[in-house]
Amino acid sequence: MNRDEIYNKLKEFLTELFEIPAERISPDAQLADDLDLDSIDAVDLILKLQEFTGRKVSAEQFRTVRTVSDVIDRVHELLGQAA
Repeated sequence: MNRDEIYNKLKEFLTELFEIPAERISPDAQLADDLDLDSIDAVDLILKLQEFTGRKVSAEQFRTVRTVSDVIDRVHELLGQAA
């Protein structure tokens, strides 16, 4: 799965889980500042990403995640490890 496909899936998750309008979601969007996600939301997103990737996602792997692009990078890494 390439980065564009991951981005589109992530947009779908953010819209579905948190009712964030798709037009507010961009690779540069800050999860907390721009999309109003808090730590509880981050846990929900991690659980959804675990389901999506079929891989265990630790909070530690997401500690430095700040933007949508950061999430895409982590998911891309996880999927690369699964290959």
